[in-house]
Amino acid sequence: MACTTNAFSLSLSSNPNTKLSSDLNPKFNKPLTVTLRSSGTGELILGRLSHSRLSQLGRRICANATQVMDQSVGERSSAGPAIVEVDLGDRSYPIYIGSGLLDQHELLQKHVHGKKVLVVTNTTIAPLYLDKVVDALTRGNPNVSVENVILPDGEKHKNMETLMKVFDKAIESRLDRRCTFVALGGGVIGDMCGFAAAAFLRGVNFIQIPTTVMAQVDSSVGGKTGINHPLGKNLIGAFYQPQCVLVDTDTLDTLPDRELASGLAEVIKYGLIRDAEFFEWQEKNMGKLMARDPDALAYAIKRSCENKAEVVSLDEKESGLRATLNLGHTFGHAIETGFGYGEWLHGEAVAAGTVMAVDMSHRLGWIDSSIVKRVNDILLRAKLPTAPPETMTVEMFKSVMAVDKKVADGLLRLILLKGPLGNCVFTGEYDRKALDDTLSAFCKS
Repeated sequence: MACTTNAFSLSLSSNPNTKLSSDLNPKFNKPLTVTLRSSGTGELILGRLSHSRLSQLGRRICANATQVMDQSVGERSSAGPAIVEVDLGDRSYPIYIGSGLLDQHELLQKHVHGKKVLVVTNTTIAPLYLDKVVDALTRGNPNVSVENVILPDGEKHKNMETLMKVFDKAIESRLDRRCTFVALGGGVIGDMCGFAAAAFLRGVNFIQIPTTVMAQVDSSVGGKTGINHPLGKNLIGAFYQPQCVLVDTDTLDTLPDRELASGLAEVIKYGLIRDAEFFEWQEKNMGKLMARDPDALAYAIKRSCENKAEVVSLDEKESGLRATLNLGHTFGHAIETGFGYGEWLHGEAVAAGTVMAVDMSHRLGWIDSSIVKRVNDILLRAKLPTAPPETMTVEMFKSVMAVDKKVADGLLRLILLKGPLGNCVFTGEYDRKALDDTLSAFCKS
């Protein structure tokens, strides 16, 4: 998918007046039309998916039979893990979601092709799950040898110096091109391990085992890997897809409350940009999510992964549609960089950034005030911040946002809400005064 305009909205539907629901129900009687609607040049049709192709995609994304839309919270499946497939042709891979998956050793072992494995984890997760993962990799499989590297925990360590520890261990262990890296941890570990796998010997296999809500619903899926630079977040990295993602929801039992809330910021995002029914479900069930109801969490994780998988399948390298997954991230990354990596969790910064993006959308006249209120209300219920730190200034925001990855030819493009709930645009065509007014409203100077 190529983006030829600065401003567009994406329409995915068999009916031009309706938006395709994220459950990807394959019961369509017309082809799926994928369009970019440019604010300046009309409608650019990029392609069409045939009925058979859409049905195939629907089956893959909901590969375990019952679709998530039809699954009530409180119902627990006994048919094994839910499987959401990221459809990328010969690089497609499954996301396994369920309780006790680390005890199902065959799930991991069938994605390990060589005899050597390097588990990359951190000082927090290693005491909790490293032994269990090593057992899952080696049980009944004596030919596989497993090494590990334990990194310091936290966003402030997501840098080149820490990344070199992974390469050091891999080289010292004489790993070859048939080895497999395993990322065991949250988003920082997943991003660094994936980047190391992409670069080591010019590319080796890797597996994601995310242990935070943030990683399970977002960062482990889609192949974005990388590290931070002092001047900006995630500016050094690569698109590199894993062999599989294994989401054992039992790992959330040890997740601190603050980390739980941080991950919910990304869950909320999916509802705002493309899945209004999911957002409405969140409004009704936020109490259950905060209380760690296992069925509610499993539903939220699977529904989020379905949304992410659908987007990545259509736009792997973020040429257009995938950028919409970054609602609130341009403001949020500025907060993380300006305030200091690790001072706020990623989801906390994204939550505040989402409020700012929604505020700007309203100033542009693109959404009504009821959406502004609903966004503020749900973030507060999730115990997430709705404003940036007081130390952030307008100039700090502007200087960091100027080097954001979504800048093209010197133009800052933003993801903003437009229209009814569940719709957004990725655009560089907006009144700059609205951006200035939003920044001024949230900053003291």
